[in-house]
Amino acid sequence: MAAKPTVLVPRLSNKPPFTLEVPGQEPIEGETPVRRIPGSIKELVSKPSDNISTVHELVRVSVEKYGNAKCMGSRKLVKTHQETKKVKKIVDGEEQLVDKQWTFFELSAYEYITFNEYEQLTLQLGAGLRKLGLEKDNRLHIFAATSQNWLSLSHGAASQSIPIVTAYDTLGEEGLKHSMVATKAKAIFLDPHLLPTLTNVLKAATDVKAVIWNNQHKLNQDHVDKLKAAYSHITILSYEELRKLGEDNPVEPVPPKPEDLCCIMYTSGSTGTPKGVPLKHKAVVAAVAGVSVIVQPFIGPGDGVLTYLPLAHILEYVFENASLHWGSTMGYGNPKTLSDSSVRNCLGDIKEFKPAVLVGVPAVWESVKKGIIAKVNAGSPVVRGLFWGALALKERLLASGIPGSGILDAIVFKKIKEATGGRMKLCMNGGGPVAKDTQKFISMAICPMIIGYGLTETAAMGTLQNPLEWTSESIGAMPASVEAKLVDFAEAGYFATNKPNAQGEIWLRGPTVLDGYYENPKETAEAVTEDGWFKTGDVGEWDKNGHLKIIDRKKNLIKTLNGEYIALEKLESIYRSAPIVANICVYADDSKAKPIAIIVPAEPHLKKIAEELGIGGESIEELVHEKKLQAAVLRELQAAGRSGGLSGIEIIEGVVVSDEEWTPQNVRLKPFSHLSG
Repeated sequence: MAAKPTVLVPRLSNKPPFTLEVPGQEPIEGETPVRRIPGSIKELVSKPSDNISTVHELVRVSVEKYGNAKCMGSRKLVKTHQETKKVKKIVDGEEQLVDKQWTFFELSAYEYITFNEYEQLTLQLGAGLRKLGLEKDNRLHIFAATSQNWLSLSHGAASQSIPIVTAYDTLGEEGLKHSMVATKAKAIFLDPHLLPTLTNVLKAATDVKAVIWNNQHKLNQDHVDKLKAAYSHITILSYEELRKLGEDNPVEPVPPKPEDLCCIMYTSGSTGTPKGVPLKHKAVVAAVAGVSVIVQPFIGPGDGVLTYLPLAHILEYVFENASLHWGSTMGYGNPKTLSDSSVRNCLGDIKEFKPAVLVGVPAVWESVKKGIIAKVNAGSPVVRGLFWGALALKERLLASGIPGSGILDAIVFKKIKEATGGRMKLCMNGGGPVAKDTQKFISMAICPMIIGYGLTETAAMGTLQNPLEWTSESIGAMPASVEAKLVDFAEAGYFATNKPNAQGEIWLRGPTVLDGYYENPKETAEAVTEDGWFKTGDVGEWDKNGHLKIIDRKKNLIKTLNGEYIALEKLESIYRSAPIVANICVYADDSKAKPIAIIVPAEPHLKKIAEELGIGGESIEELVHEKKLQAAVLRELQAAGRSGGLSGIEIIEGVVVSDEEWTPQNVRLKPFSHLSG
């Protein structure tokens, strides 16, 4: 193992192989041998340390180790600023001037609490839940955006052996009702603007005793009054009132056991009904253990971790628990306030917090990359030439092992690094495939980007790149708590015997993997084998170094008119890298030979193309109707597809340009009419 470097660089430092076949296996036809990382070849890791076997113990041990160190911080909303502009919009075929309103946020500096204060907070919240009448094994539903209050309430519940049920705050009324009724939730914590959602839900969710609202956000008292009038038997109180209730009525913790249920996370089902994934305490701590073996050597006390992705997503939930274990400091942000452009009279979350580690999804990284390129392109020809030349030179220097990349960082890339706080040493992509060029760009311009792959059903464990095994050609090896094999997917021609690399559906097994879906034997039988293997639905291959590559997804494989399969997720990751794309959905079916794309355009780039074509217009609403501009957008996307290595049948033949940002409220209702192709 190479020594821990002071500065992480994007190159392959360790020597392969990075996974090994588990010895003593009997060959199984249609399957590759089972593989693990070398450090887990004898036994998979199941605990971060001998004294941590539950999430409650993880918090307690972290507090014992880090005490008065900074644990986490949050910002308060000082003020919202509304700005209104007149924009031209086509309504019923006629051009009209309409008001468009933008909201900007003014935020305080970060305010921190220590590990000791955090533990006291969680114990008070747990006692408050007990005073409300909740007991061991009752369920607390959490239906809120990521925040310090979200995580602390989850740990407060764990201190009393109360499992949480999570659902995205964008799930909507039907999804929320399904998860609350199915799990017989006794209480729910939610952001105050979501209170009206409960008006109908509580008619069906009759087990609910208490509604707790997040007082980090402004309350509309009318929402509370209406709920109280309709459900007088239910206690409605704020998070702070719950904490005070626990402070005034202290009780001893009721520590959970490793086999006890920690949480039920809801994920989308193949039939449209959300599936509940029950995760035991032992699975969550095994996930923390697995990821810690890979990245803890590089993340520790004093390192800032910016946390803003949905905690209802297993990746963020595991990562935040792991951050406590590592002794790092979490800073809570919001996707809407990450950059300076969305705030007023203050810095965005990234510059204000100055993280050492940032976890993001593909859309975040594409946005960062496009923002950097736009600033570079706005500079002089000398500045542009210097930047792109330095980027290419750094990649060559690192690939050949020649020193000198640090000088380029200090001279050329310093301002870019400062735009992300100036302290970032590692970033990670999860939640979907990121374009290879984007991973390389971020890694060279800012800091190494490692790739994580996992599922709710495996507690986010699948693969996680070791920073010393950095590459843009794979998604790395498995964490220390799971093993993997590939199984034939004959319909699409993926076989364990394929040359030069074995291919097949990725199956995972280990202490992080679920036993079965919540009260759903049919889905369980389809996804989990009797000997504990979870069928991911993703198609992968082993490369020569023992790393895994994802090459397809069974559910996203669409057969086109000519009988060939295309993978929509792969296409989206490549087309998303085009400067014109702010958001994208690729669509295909068996009645057409090629796919089309539906995009939300990046407004600055759309205006740039319009200007080059001599097309007038001040807003997206006007520009999306211009046929000439639509054709130019299609050409740019097609060029991005070809440069990304897509084959002829994967090149889109049409594009729909949307004039509105997609939200859970409008994405299914808004008809698309601006099709070019």
